[in-house]
Amino acid sequence: MRELIWRSFRPTVSLLLFLVPVLAKEPAWNGHTTPTAQKKAPFTPYYVPPGAKSYDSTSPLISYKGTWTDHYSTAYIGKSLRATSEPLAEVSFSFTGTGVEWFGSMDNQHGPAIVIIDGKRVAEVDTYSARMAPLRQQRLFWAFDLALAHHTLKIVNVGARTGYQRPTKIDLDAFVVTRGCAGLACGTGRDSVLAAANLPARRDMDWTLTQEGTTGVHAMQLVVISDTHALIVDKVEHNPLTIDGHPAWAALYSLEDNAVTPLRMQSNSFCAGGTFLSNGTLVNVGGNPVVEDYTSAADFGDVDGLQAVRLFAPCDSSSVEDCAMYENHDRMRMASPRWYNTVIRINDGSAMIIGGSKKGGWMNNATVNNPTVEYYPPKSIQGSNGMPIDISFLVKTLNSNLFPIAFSLPNGKIFMAANRDAMIYDWQANTEQDLPQLPNDVRVTYPMTGTAVLLPLSPENNYTPEILICGGSTLDDHTPGYEISSQNPASSQCSRMVLDDAGIAAGWLVEYMPQARVMPDAVLLPTGQVLIVNGGATGISGYGNVVEQVGASNADYPVLTPVLYDPAGIPQRRFSALGMPTSAIPRLYHSVATLTPKGAVMVAGSNPNLDRSEVKYGTEYRVEWLRPPYMSQERPAVGAVPRRIDFDESFQLDVEVPNGTALDNVKVSIMDLGYVTHAVHANSRLVYLVTTTLENGILTARGPPNGNIYPPGPGWLYIIVNGVPSEGKKVMIGSGNGPPVDEDAIRHVLESSAVDQYEISKGKSAADSSE
Repeated sequence: MRELIWRSFRPTVSLLLFLVPVLAKEPAWNGHTTPTAQKKAPFTPYYVPPGAKSYDSTSPLISYKGTWTDHYSTAYIGKSLRATSEPLAEVSFSFTGTGVEWFGSMDNQHGPAIVIIDGKRVAEVDTYSARMAPLRQQRLFWAFDLALAHHTLKIVNVGARTGYQRPTKIDLDAFVVTRGCAGLACGTGRDSVLAAANLPARRDMDWTLTQEGTTGVHAMQLVVISDTHALIVDKVEHNPLTIDGHPAWAALYSLEDNAVTPLRMQSNSFCAGGTFLSNGTLVNVGGNPVVEDYTSAADFGDVDGLQAVRLFAPCDSSSVEDCAMYENHDRMRMASPRWYNTVIRINDGSAMIIGGSKKGGWMNNATVNNPTVEYYPPKSIQGSNGMPIDISFLVKTLNSNLFPIAFSLPNGKIFMAANRDAMIYDWQANTEQDLPQLPNDVRVTYPMTGTAVLLPLSPENNYTPEILICGGSTLDDHTPGYEISSQNPASSQCSRMVLDDAGIAAGWLVEYMPQARVMPDAVLLPTGQVLIVNGGATGISGYGNVVEQVGASNADYPVLTPVLYDPAGIPQRRFSALGMPTSAIPRLYHSVATLTPKGAVMVAGSNPNLDRSEVKYGTEYRVEWLRPPYMSQERPAVGAVPRRIDFDESFQLDVEVPNGTALDNVKVSIMDLGYVTHAVHANSRLVYLVTTTLENGILTARGPPNGNIYPPGPGWLYIIVNGVPSEGKKVMIGSGNGPPVDEDAIRHVLESSAVDQYEISKGKSAADSSE
């Protein structure tokens, strides 16, 4: 088991040796349960989200060409379906909206079809399944990135399948149209006026913003895993991308061509956290329990995610078909349940898992609070023998202290912020050092969500750390939801502090963003600047909790124009929106943004809803790309990079830089692009390295001094010449070995905890557990 966890692996037959036989159980849905779906039934992907509209196959708005046959059954949408086996038979449908879905059946007599939208061939869909018994109400095609306009969808039956003697058929059960929105409903109009208020004039050619690609699953969690792919993780809900006949809630997104590949998940990863370990394995922990009392018609798996530990082995190939997420709750789990936890990599390459709640909910409270840290792999700190360790900071910061802000510091300790407070935590000694409280009663963690970065670490100031925390709310976190409004103003405050003795004594420096923001995302750029994007100007995080909800959203007035922060700029003049484009896509709760290896910023997500919805502030699958000015400039280039860079080790790079470039104008940086969820960019880090020589296109530099400066694990190497960065190349920092393993602590955790122990604590029998 130890070898399986700590060495890079691909799922193979040998993996089965580690699976523990369990009793077969009927699955249960652990996503949205509606009043009309409280009985177990065969799963069908057909789902009409609020705000969308379904058109049955008999609709007069749908026209057919060729021979089509009507079929009637209660198994069909609207009790009817039309099918054809005639080659080149067509069905056409005209609609106004931003998205469309085609639902029909699949079996071994079905075959390929051509999909044409507005006269352009967009896909070839194969409706074949090896099953003899048809799969009903299957989503066969979807597109959610159409302009809000009138469109015509045409589907043409190919009528033949390679190696198949008889004509193949296709059918239509229903179309579902995402009707889209305009003006205020999409966050434009009055919202965009608010977003652009008090900003410097723009030069629109400086930055570019394009919408390219759709995620297929909602992007609640986002992490770049390789030079070519990002991993997206969601909660269990009715996403259009499917796997094994049910909605996927994780996917691998190609940074090259925007293709999405569904990823198999076992347990509900709703509001989980994650980090890379020192060997490059990604660990994803926590989530949500199953829905209580009822199952739903969307019936495909009930593993409780609250104690889940999921492993995603390094997957650097441009082909991701064999990439997999592994979990086995009998052999590998947290000692305590956690929802809304933060996970960071520490200086020995292991994961520190911080805080959270013991069950699903909204505002934290003393009853469900989990005021502890634990580690993966488990370790014994001050006699803990792998079990959770109490943190008084996570008691005194109730109620608004979920998804705590945390960063590993260059002295090996941990910075934490939650609610209005901050501290430095010595994890080895288990001691806490209080820091000055954040000014002006601004709360910065969920649901009064702000964002934060550890500003770039540089040898020029001996890697002295400095923290920047922006946004949040001044609402009292003991106020009940019925007294909180989506219209309560967010905070524009940014607080900045140097974490040395002099800086702590001086306290927080206060600056102000051009716009107030709750739920913003702060993205470090290779230049050392910080891009702030996403969020709302009023309200707080979550959905369905406050008065004056917009749809189900607890927040309103999306802030649609990004802003750039220059840490080295003149105080009080560090913010600029010069050249920034304004988006038309609201990005509120459950939005994400990350730097990508090529240097663009990927912006995705937004879903302040219990399940997929198309009402105002509905579920957003479109991806936007913010490209800084440096992407249109002549950029330096890096040839092959070392696969591994050890600490304080000298290494060389083949570089292409402008003739006459002096060493003083060249920087080398290692970046952790972070694990992004709920405005927390866990592990986000930029470390500038010492450069020693630049001769004949060979640049010599030294690795980070130690694992305190850059915790061992994967990173992206960029060179920056005169402020213009190259594309990033993935490297491993440190030995590449796994973190320390304490067998006694692992054994003790398994002996002292139970699978889905939260369910057991509610009085359910062990037989009701998810495993």
